[in-house]
Amino acid sequence: MITVTKAFLPPLEEYHARLRGVWECGWITNEGPLVTELEEALRQYLGVKHLLFVSNGTLALQLAIKALDIRGDVLTTPFSYVATTSSIVWEQCRPVFVDVDPRSLCLNPDLLEAAITPATQAIVATHVFGTPCAVEQIEQVAQRHGLRVIYDAAHAFGVQYHGTSLLRHGDVSTLSFHATKLFHTGEGGAIVTDNDELARKLAYMRNFGHEGAHTFAGLGINAKNSEIHAALGLCVLPHVPELMRRRRALVQLYDQLLAPAKLQCPQLPPATTPTYSYYPVLFRSEAELLRVCDALQQAGIYPRRYFYPVLTTLPYAPSADCPVATDVASRVLCLPLYYELAEADVARIAQIIQLTMA
Repeated sequence: MITVTKAFLPPLEEYHARLRGVWECGWITNEGPLVTELEEALRQYLGVKHLLFVSNGTLALQLAIKALDIRGDVLTTPFSYVATTSSIVWEQCRPVFVDVDPRSLCLNPDLLEAAITPATQAIVATHVFGTPCAVEQIEQVAQRHGLRVIYDAAHAFGVQYHGTSLLRHGDVSTLSFHATKLFHTGEGGAIVTDNDELARKLAYMRNFGHEGAHTFAGLGINAKNSEIHAALGLCVLPHVPELMRRRRALVQLYDQLLAPAKLQCPQLPPATTPTYSYYPVLFRSEAELLRVCDALQQAGIYPRRYFYPVLTTLPYAPSADCPVATDVASRVLCLPLYYELAEADVARIAQIIQLTMA
C-alpha cells in the first residue's frame, strides 16, 4: 500500500543512543537537556532568533493567539487544515474568512482591507503546502491597520524566501513537527518569533506560567514537550538535507511524467527555495479528481484531498462566500511523496492518472 506520506524514521541505533542518555539521567520532561539542545539546533538550522519547542502545532497556534492578546475578529484563510480555524475559535476569537489567491492557494492579500472592521485584531495566514504567502502585502496591510500577524507555517519548515527563513515574517510563525512532516518529533511543534519580550511571555505560558520554581509571571498551560520527542527530533534533523534532496528528485520526476496531463500546481513566488513537503495537483473538475482517486485506490495507492472540505463549512465557524477556495478544495489532491517512495511507483501513479484522464 502506498499512502500520501510516510514518516521518516532514523536508524534505530541513533535513537537508542539518545535514549540511553535519557535513561541514565532520568530527566524525562520539564525542559530537559535534549529539549534545550533541539531548540538551539533548530534555531541554527532555520536561522531564527527565538524558537520554543511545544507539544504540537495546534497548541503553538493557540499560544500565539493568547500571547498576542488577540480577542476579536481574525482574518484567516478558508483553505488550510482545520487546526488553523479551530485554534482561533478555541481562543474565543471569531474567524473571518478571506478568499485565497488562485495561483498560490494562500490568503489573497488584495481582499484583506475590504474585510477589516473595527473588531478586526489580527491576520492568521497559512503558507499552504509550504508556498509563501504574500508576506510583504500582508504586513503592509497589518501595519496600516495596527493588526497582529501570525503565520501558520506547519508546511514551511526550512523554506527560504529572498535568502532568509520564511519564518522570520509576522509577529509569530508556528510549526508542526507531527510525524507526517518533513522534519518531525513524532508529535510536536514550535513557536518562532524575533520579539524578545514575546518570546519570554511564550516561554512561561507553555509551562503553567512558571518563571522560576516558585514564581508565576502570568497565565499558562502545559504545552511543553518531552526528552523522548526531542531525542527523535535530534536524530531526524541531520537527515533533513538528504530527505529534501530525495523529495526534490521525486517532485522533478512527477513534473516530467505528468507534464502531458497539464495539471495545475500552486505557483511559488520568485526568490523562494522550497523544501518539497507536498505534491499537490488540481484537476479540471471534482468528478475527474474522484475518478482518479478511485483508479489509484484500486491499485493500492492512497492520495489525500488536502484540504477538503473548505473551512467555511465548519459548524462552529461563520459562513462566508469564498468561491476560489471552495473551487480549489473540490479539485486539489496531494499525491504520495516521501523518502522511501520508489521512482517506479511515481511512474505507476503518473500512468494511472493519465490513463484515467484520457
